[in-house]
Amino acid sequence: MTQATAPQQGIQLSEAALSHVMMLRDQQGKDLCLRVGVRQGGCSGMSYMMDFEDPSQIGEHDEVFDYGGFKIVSDKKSLLYLYGLMLDYSNAMIGGGFQFTNPNAAQTCGCGKSFGV
Repeated sequence: MTQATAPQQGIQLSEAALSHVMMLRDQQGKDLCLRVGVRQGGCSGMSYMMDFEDPSQIGEHDEVFDYGGFKIVSDKKSLLYLYGLMLDYSNAMIGGGFQFTNPNAAQTCGCGKSFGV
């Protein structure tokens, strides 16, 4: 795992993840933020979700984490399950992609995209 850019944040982002997310955002051609949350489903009960969205969609029930001008947003209900999450990125051919290390997860599935509490 690579080093977090801001360990005091509620959702931590590694340098590799920040770099990759910024590249993906630049491909969109807009100033977007990254929404991270959870939803019911997945093989362990809850699954992670992330997507870009327009900053105008940030609401009063959202927490915003700033990484040098790039914003990560999470609704407060999801943050109950995500607080302390480390989001990393690997470009390995096997097992690559975004990786979630969640200190709140009691169990995770083999793919690492869902968890149980």
